[in-house]
Amino acid sequence: MSTAGFNSQNGTGQAYANGPSQNPVGLQQLPGVSYGMTHPPTYNPMQAKAPATHDTGLYPSGPYQPVHPVSSYQPGPPLSSYPAPSGQSLLTRPLIGGPPSHTPPQSASPGPRQPLAQATPPPPAVSSSSYYPNPQQPQPMAPAWQYNTAPPPKGQPTSMSAPPRGPLPNHVNPAASSTPPPAPYSSAPSAHVSHSVTQPPGPGMPPTSLHGYTQPGPAPPPVTHTAPHAYQPSRAPYGSPPTGPPPTMKPTPPTTGSLMINATPPPPKADGTVAGNGPQAPNSYNHVDNKMAGLPQHGPPGRHLGHYPSLPPGYQNTSATQNAGPPMHPAMQAATQPYTQAPQTYQQPPGGPGPAQLSPSLAALSLQSSTPEALRVVNLLQERNLLPPSPMPAPTPCLPQDLQKINCNPEVFRSTLTSIPQTQSLLNKAKMPLGLLLHPFKDLSQLPVVTSSTIVRCRSCRTYINPFVSFLDQRRWKCNLCYRVNDVPEEFMYNPVSRSYGEPHKRPEVQNATIEFIAPSEYMLRPPQPAVYLFILDVSHNAVETGYLHVFCQSLLDNINALPGDSRTKVGFITFDSTIHFYNLQEGLSQPQMLIVSDIEDIFLPTPDSLLVNLNECKEIVQDLLKSLPNLFEKTMETQSALGSALQAAFKLLSPTGGRMSIFQTQLPNLGVGALQSREDPNQRASAKDIQHLSPATDFYKKLALDCSGQQVAVDLFLLSSQYCDLASLGCISRYSAGSVYYYPSYHHQHNPAQVECFQKDLKRYLTRKIGFEAVMRIRCTKGLSIHTFHGNFFVRSTDLLSLPNVNPDAGFAVQMSIEENLVDMQVVSFQAALLYTSSKGERRIRVHTLCLPVVNSLSDIFAGADVQAITGLLACMAVDRSTTASLSDARDAMTNAAIDSLTSFRQSVLTIQQPGLLAPACLRLFPLFILALLKQKAFRTGTSTRLDDRLFAMCQLKYQPLVYALLMIHPALYRVDDLTDEGALNINDRTIPQPRVLQLSVEKLSREAAFLMDAGTVMYLWIGRNCHPNFLTQVLGVPNYAAVPDNLYLLPELDTAESQRTRAFIGWLRDQRPFFPSMHVIRDESPLKPTFMQNMIEDRTESALSYYEFLLHLQQQISK
Repeated sequence: MSTAGFNSQNGTGQAYANGPSQNPVGLQQLPGVSYGMTHPPTYNPMQAKAPATHDTGLYPSGPYQPVHPVSSYQPGPPLSSYPAPSGQSLLTRPLIGGPPSHTPPQSASPGPRQPLAQATPPPPAVSSSSYYPNPQQPQPMAPAWQYNTAPPPKGQPTSMSAPPRGPLPNHVNPAASSTPPPAPYSSAPSAHVSHSVTQPPGPGMPPTSLHGYTQPGPAPPPVTHTAPHAYQPSRAPYGSPPTGPPPTMKPTPPTTGSLMINATPPPPKADGTVAGNGPQAPNSYNHVDNKMAGLPQHGPPGRHLGHYPSLPPGYQNTSATQNAGPPMHPAMQAATQPYTQAPQTYQQPPGGPGPAQLSPSLAALSLQSSTPEALRVVNLLQERNLLPPSPMPAPTPCLPQDLQKINCNPEVFRSTLTSIPQTQSLLNKAKMPLGLLLHPFKDLSQLPVVTSSTIVRCRSCRTYINPFVSFLDQRRWKCNLCYRVNDVPEEFMYNPVSRSYGEPHKRPEVQNATIEFIAPSEYMLRPPQPAVYLFILDVSHNAVETGYLHVFCQSLLDNINALPGDSRTKVGFITFDSTIHFYNLQEGLSQPQMLIVSDIEDIFLPTPDSLLVNLNECKEIVQDLLKSLPNLFEKTMETQSALGSALQAAFKLLSPTGGRMSIFQTQLPNLGVGALQSREDPNQRASAKDIQHLSPATDFYKKLALDCSGQQVAVDLFLLSSQYCDLASLGCISRYSAGSVYYYPSYHHQHNPAQVECFQKDLKRYLTRKIGFEAVMRIRCTKGLSIHTFHGNFFVRSTDLLSLPNVNPDAGFAVQMSIEENLVDMQVVSFQAALLYTSSKGERRIRVHTLCLPVVNSLSDIFAGADVQAITGLLACMAVDRSTTASLSDARDAMTNAAIDSLTSFRQSVLTIQQPGLLAPACLRLFPLFILALLKQKAFRTGTSTRLDDRLFAMCQLKYQPLVYALLMIHPALYRVDDLTDEGALNINDRTIPQPRVLQLSVEKLSREAAFLMDAGTVMYLWIGRNCHPNFLTQVLGVPNYAAVPDNLYLLPELDTAESQRTRAFIGWLRDQRPFFPSMHVIRDESPLKPTFMQNMIEDRTESALSYYEFLLHLQQQISK
């Protein structure tokens, strides 16, 4: 595998460094954002079905932050349901109504989750994933999947019915009868509008739509109702799709409604923390950042002039988001298509186009009259071939060109809606989630690095200066998040790139949406920590049988000189079975000494000073240990595993410094603290309606992870097992410490060579990729917006500060947002993610990404800016949370309803000419397909035998993988590869890479005369048709005929033929575009892996799941009610 993508440098001329130090990235609360204020009503698709207490203990934060459901019931007539054929269950969806009941705070003691008391039990056999109140028929209040409301902070469940404080702007969606009809617009496809500015509007022109078209009809009046709840006619309930043929449809005029719940979380303490938070690191940064807030940002002229290390000539014409590496995978290449040209220098004149001055250029964009391509109406039941031949690019926000060309790369920072609604009620009406997807530490081939003694930040909200601020004059700039006017420090007047004075708007910080600062000493509370790596290895009989020790030791020997670090780097090793083995690696010893501690109940460190040693000074003795370790336990018959005690020992060893803990585990821990018992019943894998045991069996691993996080220790878990290992419990050790999970089911050095190759490649990447230590990340947004739920692997240290003891370039994050205050006076809003970390070279660095998006006031503009891939990625994260806090069936229902709701909103509120069929805007044409793909994905599927650990690992990946990789796991790419040609091929380093078109995932696209490659992200399948052309078999596979294709072929032979070179080049190119190594399996009709391959044919019907066409009919039936 090529390592071109892995050895990128962090900065233009300076090798990427990984290292230590901690300080928050700006710990002050955004002005105007009160965490205790009442939220506007919101639409949210995932909230627990069975209200449950959550074992928060002292550790309330983390990626799983369930919304505490509200339970109340009002008696009323029975629920209506639509007719179903005989023998088929009725599909029902409860209607929500009635005031929320007071929910008393629940005990935080550990133990099984008990349902909260309910006023009256809800009726049985009813799906709970619903959102709509019914005025005529009061119904049980079922929890809704709250898209945009903040859940009460964990640890302090609050009553959801607290009285609202202050006015509730736009609290009600007006009834359909009170709103003028939406502007008419043609459903016929029209040419894509070019956003050329034709005529600036006059000074008196009101703010207009940001999209390049106008709406001839009258605009709906602003919503000013303030009633806390509005009840409207409801539609019949609905739930999960049927398993039989679709019932007959009786279209009825659809109506709308929505539920409003006011969640009033407790305000944070004065220091910014929330009551109940877990142990703080000795270097918690709140007070440092608050001290920084008062620092004067100016000094005598000419002093401390910043310099930029290794900036090449012409630097100001390069883009931080541009990737100049080898061409990328289509999915990743597409995401950056609008960003492939190096932008011209963005020169913002004093008083130039900041948010306050944008209206003329933005308003001119709306003078176009044609409908944009994104809103072209598509009848999904008639247009079957919707899949684009090459992966879709991310939608481009509708911004003036000078702003758009310097906007953040969508691979790094991406919003589910590229046009932000003006009000929460408008967002609720659109029925789409608002959130951000981030890949903050991504390997970038071009990253501007700035060294300066003064980092310019807003004195009020601590935002870093960025391309979207406004310069009122040379000496003053206005923050684009809180609108405070700040002074420009004297040092910032000098531009070291152009060596000119008096042009602060041309500084690199104001020219690049992604930039990295080398932080001054104020951002450090202790000297930057060294890179410290501790390896904890399972050496039980089961572990030795798998043969993983040989691979691990050899891989570490091969890459020991490539470990990120400097002269201070330390390493250590612990092995364990029923006892814990330490290794004295002190300099001067002739060979390593093994020290065995058998008292696992009261673990201690035998020689604390010689277990972690300086790698440079003790490299030879470390290498001796790695050479002897595999043979040391060859004859062991010890079958027990005391993982918990080994972790406690490792924690004691790493606590003084922080660092990275790497665990290699091959079985269920069954001895000492943290011991687990098997909870999987193989007989229930396929038949159970709801999957049990998706939550941890013990809180031991979560508590230990939070202790690790407090001491800047991250834990990475490598699970190599053929047995059940309870990943639901073990995964907590990585999830809450910002670690990673790697899973190799059925790993064996002889019986599963494909897994061995996968493990080797992943391990090489893991050992050599860049790493950031003792990191924290904060995401800020423009005043009026708020962030309320985070997804990924981390610990939430205060209300919005993510603690990341380690950060790696392969980690993704997601957040959900709501609109707390109307954005009426704003043309654009901005989001800024700041990651403060220590590089492995011991530098304190801050990486800042800033994204700018337009604000719109019409539903059609919101839909035109929908990013269907980002919406799918965020819904997948929300569904994982819903599965663990409520149930899998709830999560499935909520995903189905998310598609129904958004298409219903489009039909009712955007379409003016009602037509038959299932209608969607072109930008959402793939939404039902992606939702069906999620329902059939390993994490959420039912009716198919799925191992519990496999399911949980799929859930881990959906929450942790950056969007571009997660999408392949949700909807794989299928290519025909037996007829590859050079037509349209890429040329990379004298290699020709064919570019076959992406095919639909249906058996009807397969042919017995051909060969097909399926890329499912972490695994690839090469399917060979029974009558495949002999030329492909001989020239690519090196076999004379179909019968000679081996059963377990996982490597393509390197043959000196054009066909072989093309096929291997294409597969190698796909692999090179991701940080993990996908294994490959060659499949014949008789292959045991054929059913797995066929399960990825998402558009086909299975015994337990609908085909794509049947699913569309189900959606149409619900929308037409």
